[in-house]
Amino acid sequence: MTPQSLVALALADSMLAGEATAAGLARSAAWSLGRSWPWVAPLCRALWRRAGAHFPHYSRDELAQLIVRQRSFAAAWQAGAPLPAIVRYCLRRAPAPAAPAWLAPLGLPGLAGSAELARWLRVTPGELAWYADQWRDNAAADQALGHYRYRWLAKRSGGLRLLEMPKLRLRAIQRQVLRGLLDRVPAHPAAHGFRRGRSCATHAALHTGQALVLRIDLQDFFPSIPAPRVQALFAKLGYPDTVAGLLARLCTHRAPGRVLAAAPAPDGLTAAGRAALRTPHLPQGAPTSPALANLCAYRLDLRVDALARSLGATYSRYADDLAFSGGAAFARAAGRFAQQVAAIALEEGFRVQHRKTRAMRAGTRQQLTGIVVNRHPNLPRADFDVLKATLNNCVRHGPASQNREGRADFRAWLAGRLAYLHMLNPQRGLRLRRLFEQIDWG
Repeated sequence: MTPQSLVALALADSMLAGEATAAGLARSAAWSLGRSWPWVAPLCRALWRRAGAHFPHYSRDELAQLIVRQRSFAAAWQAGAPLPAIVRYCLRRAPAPAAPAWLAPLGLPGLAGSAELARWLRVTPGELAWYADQWRDNAAADQALGHYRYRWLAKRSGGLRLLEMPKLRLRAIQRQVLRGLLDRVPAHPAAHGFRRGRSCATHAALHTGQALVLRIDLQDFFPSIPAPRVQALFAKLGYPDTVAGLLARLCTHRAPGRVLAAAPAPDGLTAAGRAALRTPHLPQGAPTSPALANLCAYRLDLRVDALARSLGATYSRYADDLAFSGGAAFARAAGRFAQQVAAIALEEGFRVQHRKTRAMRAGTRQQLTGIVVNRHPNLPRADFDVLKATLNNCVRHGPASQNREGRADFRAWLAGRLAYLHMLNPQRGLRLRRLFEQIDWG
């Protein structure tokens, strides 16, 4: 850890344990630093403007990250200036904030300690400790002792993606956390990925017939959400530190060094992506990761949605795909707007993949998550033509002649493609369904 982050953590501990006002934050910081530096008051005013009444709900890690990002704190570390140093460390626990009114109607399971958590998960305390220890998997030379399996995938846009798939027993525990706890917590209305009743089609349908559609992608979406952020989320749901920590360790993972060393194309990983995989993070492949990612991105969705509404634009998010659309006023401000979204994402712990940002005007093809949205949601013309030709050839020459990729259940695959088309364009879907029914599968 850097000296800046260590000082920020110590300041966060003292601020959270003190009076939750701008003046109270300044007094707590001055107590830890042994004096009131000129940059302390501006820092505390900026923190209070950002957090306000929600300040007690910040975790120490979230607050420390917020402190590091403030200009007044960065100015204290400029060359030639006397460097800040912690004189006193606060050992008092931060007072637990009152449970918010929205928490009670969710009906979350009451878990007061590790013993209750083990009973709720239907495991013994020893098993709970074993599955919650993400460090053991990194140290194990034998993969049989680890809790995850791994597979490298090449991204279509370039680079590598690591799938971290929990083994059977841990997967069952994570499914219990998902169904019994996370599914009861609503995500932001703008989130359309991994939610019941939402899909890529509902995400795309919000942006049809607009003068401009702006698409912004987040980089390394799941790995960029670290374990402390997940633990803070469980703490905000009313669980004590012990339970929140155990739940976070059950749902996060640290990729072993042997797996990173076995990457098929080492240069396909950025330095930031490799560092994120080395630290405990949301694994892409765990059943709990999509729901946790949506909940951890709640504040990002809230801020970006408010920014879009200020320009009369519409916002929705499908996993790491942020989509905005609007009329002429939004089209004129799109360049500055994209920069503001990137700044908000950075403040919320995410990074924008700038080379994948696309501003699509009405005169060009507007496409989101593989769906054309110029007039109404539709399959791209090339994809429709390929599917139609495949069905025609299946009718004329038999389905075996078209199963060039050797799919185990070619009929089910074709039916799935037709169902997807019918969801986007029922008229076209019905037309191709008639072709499908003429195929002789005997």
